[in-house]
Amino acid sequence: MINRHTAFFKVLNLTIDYFILNVSMISTYFIIDNSSLFWASNRRYLPIVLVFNLVWLLSSNISGLYEQVLNKDSIKTYKGVIRTYLLFVSFICFTILILIGTEAYFITRQYLFYTLALFGFLLGLWKLIFLTIRKSERAALIDTRDVIIIGAGRIGQDLYNFFKHNPDRGYHAIGFFDNDPNGVSDKTLYLGPTNNSIEFALKYKVDEIFCTLPISESKTIEQLMFDADKNLIRFKSVPEYFDYDKKPTFIQSFGHIPIISLRTEPLENLLNRSIKRAFDIIFSIFVILFIFSWLFPILSILIKLESKGPVFFTQVRSGRNNKSFKCYKFRSMTVNNDADDKQATTYDERITKTGAILRRTSLDELPQFFNVLKGNMSVVGPRPHMIKHTQQYSELIDKFMVRHFLKPGITGWAQIQGLRGETKTVDAMLQRVEADVWYLENWSFLLDLKIIFLTVRNSLKGDENAF
Repeated sequence: MINRHTAFFKVLNLTIDYFILNVSMISTYFIIDNSSLFWASNRRYLPIVLVFNLVWLLSSNISGLYEQVLNKDSIKTYKGVIRTYLLFVSFICFTILILIGTEAYFITRQYLFYTLALFGFLLGLWKLIFLTIRKSERAALIDTRDVIIIGAGRIGQDLYNFFKHNPDRGYHAIGFFDNDPNGVSDKTLYLGPTNNSIEFALKYKVDEIFCTLPISESKTIEQLMFDADKNLIRFKSVPEYFDYDKKPTFIQSFGHIPIISLRTEPLENLLNRSIKRAFDIIFSIFVILFIFSWLFPILSILIKLESKGPVFFTQVRSGRNNKSFKCYKFRSMTVNNDADDKQATTYDERITKTGAILRRTSLDELPQFFNVLKGNMSVVGPRPHMIKHTQQYSELIDKFMVRHFLKPGITGWAQIQGLRGETKTVDAMLQRVEADVWYLENWSFLLDLKIIFLTVRNSLKGDENAF
């Protein structure tokens, strides 16, 4: 079925894409440069190979090129390829032509042009071949399996509906076995009592059994497991625990004891936290030295000339584990008594002309890189809220406090999704919280890089929700 083959074809696409990229570079190396030196022995050339490969990894992650490789239609696939390729070319030109320079590694602009052109042609050709093969072999890839469900309770019914509405998962549920026929609303799906399930599975060559019986039926479950193994039928047991929010759960084993967690948290891993913290420090130092250092005197003069008051605005906000901290910003409003209670709104009279520009470009957040260095913020994470708003929304939104498992960030997943600015309704805040929780559950270093890239892009364009 599709989901059983997805990982394989994702790796296949990634491997062949990298193969094409490196073949393009090596071929151009010999054809254009006419070099007698073997490419693998050229120490000045190898760093360029590394840059190309890392930039392709970053570009494909930002565009989501390798997501749902078997499910996306041809148009979406090619849109993703073109988007990734253009990102790749932009990054390469910026990195090599501007930051590194071609002369440092004895490569020419002609070499870069022909490499990128050859790679683009071969990449497009390979995707055409892949889509053609995928179209002709889609029936074989689906590989639908017949399954039966033991237990017609709420969990069993939900499992049946999931299989019914997600045929790409490759499961066809024939029906239910349950000792209570009245538990099955559609009588055509009732197959008989529980003890007849193995016999039915053997007779009709059922591939898998899904058992949703409660833990009180442990002896029955154990017998079914034994009989299924004996007859080479795959047996899968669904835990009695059921999440009422209908969201995925994470199961891990402590010995033979299964433990169900409400969510995955990649940053609970010490290595992941160390990587994120190291990046925070390095990136913050870079911004402070090369951007903040020369912008600070300019912005300070503009802020002071337009209105009386300090250059910096300091406010106590909610941090990780709901511990409060002082958050720094460039002052973008006139000094007022409502700063700790009232959010900025569209056409807010408190916002100065300079402040409006700072907010639209997110430059008012620059001082928060000092918060990052101090360790009470991260470059990427949920935006910190005023203490009053934390108390207010924690009572209105059940999962509002979950976002405080993480350090707050200068930017975040919610912000690049357009969920920033004034929250006029509880529903608007709920959407922001859901985005923050999604980031908590799906963190990766490449996701952070993607968010930073999109934040910079939005800042250069000017965010209409920033006011």
